[in-house]
Amino acid sequence: MKHFLTFTLLALLMASCNNELTFEEKSYSKKSDLPCDKDCPHIDIKIPVAKNAPIVADSINKKVFATMKEIVFVGEKPFPSTDYNGLTTAFINSYEDIQKKEPSEKIGWEAEITGRIAYQSENILNIGLKLHTFTGGAHGYSGERSLIFDPETGKNIPNEKLFKDVGVFEAFAEKKFRKAYNIPEATSLNATGLMFEDEHFVLPQTFFFTDKGFLLYYNVYEIASYAEGPKQVLIPYAEMTPYLITK
Repeated sequence: MKHFLTFTLLALLMASCNNELTFEEKSYSKKSDLPCDKDCPHIDIKIPVAKNAPIVADSINKKVFATMKEIVFVGEKPFPSTDYNGLTTAFINSYEDIQKKEPSEKIGWEAEITGRIAYQSENILNIGLKLHTFTGGAHGYSGERSLIFDPETGKNIPNEKLFKDVGVFEAFAEKKFRKAYNIPEATSLNATGLMFEDEHFVLPQTFFFTDKGFLLYYNVYEIASYAEGPKQVLIPYAEMTPYLITK
């Protein structure tokens, strides 16, 4: 009987471990088969794929892939791909279709996206996506995307659900932003070349949980020109206690 109980406990423990959410980095790459001398069209994706906890992992992976389809985007609507191999193929096929129609237009398309686990705690899972895409024009687009999940359910947490009161936090964040970029309270936000609409401070579209604090991340073009680059403000968690619902 004792042996049976020991075996049962070990089996339950192993089952519990097997259901623990883990991640495996996977890579997907594809190049065009058309001749090229330099800047050969390619797409490279490295992404953490959730595994072991089926329902939670499936929810996380679906959201990450849906976001990836928004990034790897050419034309009027996203590619109808259902997996990463299909997405890389669709991107290269779009390039080759254009080249066949306009062979004189030699443009080296590229897409490079690298995902990482930016932060993980009992209450928050933050996956970051660093991206660079180019499909023509003066320059490509580089930026960061942040996906925040409840690690217990795998459900995506929208930005507005991170805060106890968004309006109160926004007022606090403006003070931190002005201090970080040396903009006095009585001075216009755009006096230093920023581009806040109607001179009104707004929170960024992207937030990151980091080991050092809560990061406000404004991508290029969000509040400044391409030449200005991204803008960011890191706030220690000790100062975020009145505002964050959890971390």
